[in-house]
This record gives sequence, structure tokens and C-alpha cells, in this order.
Amino acid sequence: MSQAAYFVHPSSFLDDGAEVGEGTKIWHFSHVLAGAKIGKRCSLGQNVNVGDRAVLGDNVRVQNNVSIYDDVEIEDDVFCGPSCVFTNVVNPRAFVSRKHDYRTTRIRKGSSIGANATIVCGVTLGEYCFIGAGAVVTRDVPDFALMVGTPARRKGWVCKCGIPLKSEGLICPECGAKYQLEAGILSARKEE
Repeated sequence: MSQAAYFVHPSSFLDDGAEVGEGTKIWHFSHVLAGAKIGKRCSLGQNVNVGDRAVLGDNVRVQNNVSIYDDVEIEDDVFCGPSCVFTNVVNPRAFVSRKHDYRTTRIRKGSSIGANATIVCGVTLGEYCFIGAGAVVTRDVPDFALMVGTPARRKGWVCKCGIPLKSEGLICPECGAKYQLEAGILSARKEE
């Protein structure tokens, strides 16, 4: 794809071989490595690093100071808050190479990750979940879950639009969307 189809700030580096979708903007002091795949209409803020085997879907928003390491897979419409952290090795040591031990981390469609949250490698964040600022996620997160704390625990549920749901009725107070909870899994309520 031609450089004209996307924007890269002059202070940033886009290595040959990286794939960048139309309408994407890569801002100041960022680095996208050769094997990275970035979808359409993404925005990478200042000081963002995208690894060789990282994949970003369409319309992903990555705020300042985020490193998306190898084997992190981010689906469409995900928000990564300022200085949120991804890891790719569970037990790093400076003197032991563990590149063969990288674990895949999956961030599903529509998820939001708050500022300074840490996502430990090998977990999956469910669709439209919301990770609170500063949370440390050490295990898989269900769809629509609101997670806070260290380690992160589910505090409630959020609507697809990002508003916390009231436990009685599971109806969004803002957009009116209705949800149902069955066996610990939240899903959109099917209209009768």
C-alpha cells in the first residue's frame, strides 16, 4: 500500500515489510517493526512500539507510551489506554533467552484497557470488556466484564457502549440495550 494511504510522523520509524491499513495514523517517536500487521483507521499515539508478530485489527486506538510485543493479537475497535502494558513471557530473566516461550495474548473486539493497566501474557480479554485503570489482568476475562484491581477481579458488567450495567435487569441506563446472564456468561438479550 502506498505511503499516501496512511500517515507516519517524520519522527517515527516504519520498517520495510510492516503492513499498515488505509487511514491509519502513526504519531511521534513510534516504531513499527517489519512483520507487524496494522489494520485500517488505527491511531498509534506518541512513543508506541509494535512488534514483529503483533497484529492490530481495524479502528484500534493505542494511546501514548504503549508497547505491543510479539504474539499480541488485537481485534477491531479496541482501545488501549495510555501506558498500558502487555507482556509476552511469564518468567523473564535477563540472562535466559525465552523467545521460544512467548505466549499469545488476545484482545477481542471492542475491548477497552485503561491507563497503566497490565495484561499478563497468555490471557484473552473477551469482547467489549472494560479493564479499569491500573488493573493487573492475570487470567482470561469474560465478554462485557468490568475488571478492576490487582489482581483484576470482576466488579460488574458493561454494555457494548461502555456504560456499567445495573445488576437488576441488566439494562444499559444510557442506550437501553438489554442483556442476559446464563451460567456466568453475559450476552445481548434476544428480543421476543
